[in-house]
Amino acid sequence: MLSANVFSWIGDYLARAAVTVLVLHHSGSVALSAASFALSYLPWLVGGPVLAAIAERMPFRSTMVACDLIRMLLIGLIALPGMPIWGMFALLFGTAMANPPFQAARSALLPQVLVGDRLVIGLALQQSTGQAAQIVGFAAGSTLAGIDPRTALMVNSVTFGISALLIRLGVHDRRPVGISQTRRPLLRETGDGFRIIWHSRVMRGIAVLVFATMFFGVVPEGLAAGWAQTLADDRAEAGWMQAMIMIASPVGIILGGLVVGRLLSAEQRRRSIPVFAVLTPLALVPAIFAPPVYLVSLMAFACGFMGAGMFPAANGLFVEVLPAGYRARAFGVMQTGVQVSQGAAVLATGVMAERFSLPVVVGAWSIGGVLLTLAVAFRWPSNTEISQEIEENRRANASPPGPEAPPPQTSRVESTKGAEHG
Repeated sequence: MLSANVFSWIGDYLARAAVTVLVLHHSGSVALSAASFALSYLPWLVGGPVLAAIAERMPFRSTMVACDLIRMLLIGLIALPGMPIWGMFALLFGTAMANPPFQAARSALLPQVLVGDRLVIGLALQQSTGQAAQIVGFAAGSTLAGIDPRTALMVNSVTFGISALLIRLGVHDRRPVGISQTRRPLLRETGDGFRIIWHSRVMRGIAVLVFATMFFGVVPEGLAAGWAQTLADDRAEAGWMQAMIMIASPVGIILGGLVVGRLLSAEQRRRSIPVFAVLTPLALVPAIFAPPVYLVSLMAFACGFMGAGMFPAANGLFVEVLPAGYRARAFGVMQTGVQVSQGAAVLATGVMAERFSLPVVVGAWSIGGVLLTLAVAFRWPSNTEISQEIEENRRANASPPGPEAPPPQTSRVESTKGAEHG
């Protein structure tokens, strides 16, 4: 699973960097360049939770292989000579539609392979490896964009094919657990994914904090092409500046995952989730002073480092309080929120950068992020509430599955101490 992800990640980020530069050169618009970056997030808004719910009706391996083959074919069509920009956008959107079921299947499968704190460590390794692949992909994509962006897209197509082969040959054919064979209507099951999160104080807190953090932490990558253009004297200089800005955050995430995972215990990582959430947008506030590219890269690095301290622990905690039968659906909802938050943030800041100074936009945006994450952090569940939900969920997951029922209409802990916090 990890090897397959590395190949597809490298190709995906390589193509994403190349497309943003291609659109910027053809249109001269930072907003359109940001829109091309945000396009990959749109399918999550259109049908992400429904597509993720489908993943829970099929063997996880089959879902992942099918999605990889679809993406391989569509990306290959984009790379054909003579493909117009609008056709590329349409095919990119179709390619991105395969992301929700693939990621939902992968997220639901991983807890069957790794359990307990091993899952948190595995998630941190997966995050660090993914960011390393992002560095390679963004750097290669920014370089190839000045030569032949379609070559980058063809490489992306090949990496999806390799990913499909690795998954088919190297992953056992596991199926969803904790659910009965009797299925409910698809839209109702999709709604269950929302309800199971909303009616748990811990899961709801994780969701709001993660969405708020991603809404502000993605800005350096999404605006890198336009930001580099404001700092550079020519196209060649803008290319390496864009690469520096885009890879700084992944480097921070890699080092942050290693440092936090080594220095903090599992309990300390859990307690630090809201702290790292606030520090993530805080790292970008100095952008308001229009710093040079080296300081911009340093801020992006710090932003990624802080995010790495939060996300693996939040993900692991989410799994601990999530009933096994809702894994794919709940992760589909979470991924939808993450992707929509990122896409909306890049699109909004790109549009504002058309009218105002880009550094001022990023700095002001990040100040808003600090205020929002502080407000969310103050409502973070207590340790007692977290421990209670974990224990109740362990007992529930240990029970044999019966006919699937809708999620409870009241939180398991909100009826006691959680009610005091609203």
